[in-house]
Amino acid sequence: MFSCMRGSIVPNRSAELAPARVPGMEHDDGPRSASVVVASNRGPVAYSVTDDGALVANRGGGGLVAGLSGATGAVWVCAALSEGDRRAARSAPSGRLGPVSDDANATSVRMLEIDPATFTRSYGSVANSTLWFLHHMLYDTPRQPSFGGRFERDWAAYRRYNETFAEAIAQEAAPRAHVLVQDYHLTLTPAVLRARRPDLRIGHFSHTPWAPQDYFRVLPDPIAVEVLEGILGADRAGFHTRRWAEAFARCCADVLGARVTGLGGGQLSVQHGKDFTMLDVHPLGVDGPGLVDRASRTDVTNRLDLLRAQVGDRQAIVRVDRTELSKNIVRGLEAYRELLRRYPQWRERVVHIAFAYPSRHDLPVYREYTAEVQRVAQEVNDEFGSPTWEPILLSVNDDYPRSLAAYRLADVLLVNPIRDGMNLVAKEGPILADRGCALVLSREAGAAAELGDEAFLVNPFDVVGTAVAMHEALLIDSAERKRRCDRLNKRSTILPPALWLERQLADLTV
Repeated sequence: MFSCMRGSIVPNRSAELAPARVPGMEHDDGPRSASVVVASNRGPVAYSVTDDGALVANRGGGGLVAGLSGATGAVWVCAALSEGDRRAARSAPSGRLGPVSDDANATSVRMLEIDPATFTRSYGSVANSTLWFLHHMLYDTPRQPSFGGRFERDWAAYRRYNETFAEAIAQEAAPRAHVLVQDYHLTLTPAVLRARRPDLRIGHFSHTPWAPQDYFRVLPDPIAVEVLEGILGADRAGFHTRRWAEAFARCCADVLGARVTGLGGGQLSVQHGKDFTMLDVHPLGVDGPGLVDRASRTDVTNRLDLLRAQVGDRQAIVRVDRTELSKNIVRGLEAYRELLRRYPQWRERVVHIAFAYPSRHDLPVYREYTAEVQRVAQEVNDEFGSPTWEPILLSVNDDYPRSLAAYRLADVLLVNPIRDGMNLVAKEGPILADRGCALVLSREAGAAAELGDEAFLVNPFDVVGTAVAMHEALLIDSAERKRRCDRLNKRSTILPPALWLERQLADLTV
């Protein structure tokens, strides 16, 4: 999904779509009267510049793009992320680009050109290096975080970023329009927007986990208050699981002294002052037919043939992730090494296909993590490999069709994040596995709430336990694997993107 749908597998899917040339871009400078406005850091279209200076538009990645097909008259407000995006935004009045397709009800885009320093501080220093780390509980707390004067400046930039979005939404939205604000990049936007446009029905959706209240207290008190009050500016706040919704509610009670109802069951709500915010759970699912259709195309089948030649008649343990710290790739590789040490019968009989695509390589810690993934994989291959068997097939190069091919080949799917808001890999893989696959799943992934009783659940920090789970998953017979996989498929497609969006819009009418 677009990047804020952090459970989604794989790299930006715009790369797999045929680019459309836009020699004369159609701009929409008509009245600002959108009945639905969606706001996110990354938008539904991305522009690149060709060697001859032309702009090329690609459809942005993510399930929300598909979901918006049902949002009549929608405008999507997003940030210009690349030089191509910035050129496109400059060429349009107020950054208002035309519809992203020829459909009469297609989404229009308002692309915001934000000052580079403001964007870098907001996106890199606050969103990705603070809020992401906070909610995924990734801090090495004896050393980090340390909130000094530099962070004050970063937070001021984050506030400006959110204010820019709120102002653009206020300009685009029709009276009493429905607004869906997405994720941790825009936690302050609902409250700022509420002050500008009290007539609007505002929703905020968090695609990450939510930190428990003791860990949330890592933030300086005034900033913790601002984050919570920012989201409470919405009429409704959505989460992928009840666990994350309750964690948010408890933070509101602990930090703000807010009145929370529903923690014992039923509808969750938060009252802060005179205002109420309802908390909703909408676990994003997969468009099964669309995914199956995409995985049947020639570019996927060609890659599938190559992978089959490499794997041979062995079983395949597959993982597909971005190289983010939260994805826990290194421990997954160490668990595979433990599998081969503890259960030598699997040597020469299994291959681990590990696709770990680059993520946030502007941050040194992510570059270092990618290097560690490569180092551990090489150690395993050096220890166990033979002239006829390479235990791990690792790739750190982005290739979406190859990821789909790997899913089709999977006998076991390994999804072991430290924490994850949802994680769509766990849902996508079983849909595509040609023979059906067993799922080894972290209990800390949001997907575990729906899929856990059909998966081999693991503690993501327990390398031995993960190795044992992989062993058990490899041992089940084909009939049991298929039965489990069929049940996973049904649960994974209950709330596909279009219905996920529809439910949230319906909630805002209440």
